[in-house]
Amino acid sequence: MKPVIFGMAGESLSAEERAFFREAEPAGYILFKRNCVGKAQLRALTDDLRALHGRDDLLIMIDQEGGRVARMQPPVWPAFPPMQRFDALYDVAPSSAMMAARWNARAIAQTLREVGITVDALPLLDVRQEGASDIMGDRTLGAEPMRVAALGRAVLEGLGEGGVVGIVKHMPGHGRAMVDSHHDLPTVAADAATLESDLEPFIRLKAAPMGMTAHIIYTAWDAERPASLSPVVIEQIIRQRIGFDGLLISDDLDMKALQGDIPSLAAGVVAAGCDLALNCWARMEDMAGIANVLPDIYEISRARLDRAMAGAGKAVDDMPLEEMLAQRDALLGVMA
Repeated sequence: MKPVIFGMAGESLSAEERAFFREAEPAGYILFKRNCVGKAQLRALTDDLRALHGRDDLLIMIDQEGGRVARMQPPVWPAFPPMQRFDALYDVAPSSAMMAARWNARAIAQTLREVGITVDALPLLDVRQEGASDIMGDRTLGAEPMRVAALGRAVLEGLGEGGVVGIVKHMPGHGRAMVDSHHDLPTVAADAATLESDLEPFIRLKAAPMGMTAHIIYTAWDAERPASLSPVVIEQIIRQRIGFDGLLISDDLDMKALQGDIPSLAAGVVAAGCDLALNCWARMEDMAGIANVLPDIYEISRARLDRAMAGAGKAVDDMPLEEMLAQRDALLGVMA
């Protein structure tokens, strides 16, 4: 098994992708809007991936946050609110906000589970900072670390109750970035003492099954390398200071924050301490290059992967989706 997550080009596997994926045996896959047309189509695609590898617990992930980040869209699937809605409710009724976030996450999980998706890149534990890039904005759970941790825990628990594994992101914190890391490399110059508040939600949720790194330079820790490529940040801050021992996935290697060819970047993030490299855009040349340069998955990373995926696909009950959404909407109605 190679320590990488690959994307696919379309609604079903091409013959070239099928042959390559069978040979390369990536640790998992990521889906985008281009892959999500209808329920039957999407279930057939995820079933095909599982059959290809003979792994019922295959990591198949998606970014289904709600708001502007939603790969599965209406009218086939419900529109989910951005995370800031739960932050706003917390101002009025903290307990209701946590319950609403949990019901919302359970509902998201049900829509994913029924089409065979096992992992959602949610929740964001980035602490929102005034004046920072709007790439986080309404995707975040607030500007106060303890609130972010409380709502983030509710989201993780809701996903888990729905049989889907959550990913805490973006470690060790994206909230201070002044530019969008999809387009530029952010540099955060805050000192280590100031950055403690960014770490707090991740520390509180350090037992999360999966985490995702940030493509950001933090000068207090490593002035030369972004976190995803920094053994200092990954080992000393994410693994030791935060205490995270879950499966660590890099953010997308194709983001413009990183410079260099994609295979070298994949090798770099794994060498720095990420368990898995994330390559989203299904370019066969890049994927073949990654498969050629990466070692087989390390034993410790395989153990983290297996541990993280142990609960995937196991929902606590078969409550109808409509009932979950009604529970959420009744709580959000407190703000009306």
